[in-house]
Amino acid sequence: MELKDMVVLVSRSGRHLQRYNKGRRQVVGCIPYRYKDFIELSLVDEDAFEVLLISPQRKGKGLLFPKGGWEEDETIEDAAQRETIEEAGVRGEVECKLGTWYFENKAGDTAYEGHMFPLFVTEELDYWPEKEIRERTWMNVREARKLCQNGWMNEALEVLVTRLTSQISKQTKGELFPGIERTSSGRTTILPWGCRAQILSPPLSNSTEEA
Repeated sequence: MELKDMVVLVSRSGRHLQRYNKGRRQVVGCIPYRYKDFIELSLVDEDAFEVLLISPQRKGKGLLFPKGGWEEDETIEDAAQRETIEEAGVRGEVECKLGTWYFENKAGDTAYEGHMFPLFVTEELDYWPEKEIRERTWMNVREARKLCQNGWMNEALEVLVTRLTSQISKQTKGELFPGIERTSSGRTTILPWGCRAQILSPPLSNSTEEA
């Protein structure tokens, strides 16, 4: 095992550094995504990419995106990356924030302020802190909508889908995605990790729902 993988084998624990804003616990998470190896010429299609979901610690509660507490000794982007490594075992590039959501837990006794980011995945780890308690699954957007049972996370997913499928001309795509190659069959292939999503300014989106 490489040293860079060994250093993330222990999750942070405790909440003595947990951030709060007006009594709301601040949490941060990511929607890990990647482009498929083969796509049609148009990227104005949510089938061009897939997202990574993980199982919750409590089984039978649907799937979710990695998220956790934002602590005082780290930036919000660092917290998003850390939580994604700890829970999903992937590294990547944290992109422009999708938005902020306000919600409560099911008991209604804890309020949260949730921040979600896209994470363009560049590496999947074989070992990660929560490997023994979580499963990770790549799936298309339609599957993710059905299996993610968390309302505010689904809203974040829709912001990401809108961003990635925003109207980009084919000419612009060639400039934004240098890893795209066309084949004689009229299909295209994206070289592994050879492209980046267009980063747009996300709209503000708030909702109040149970966790």
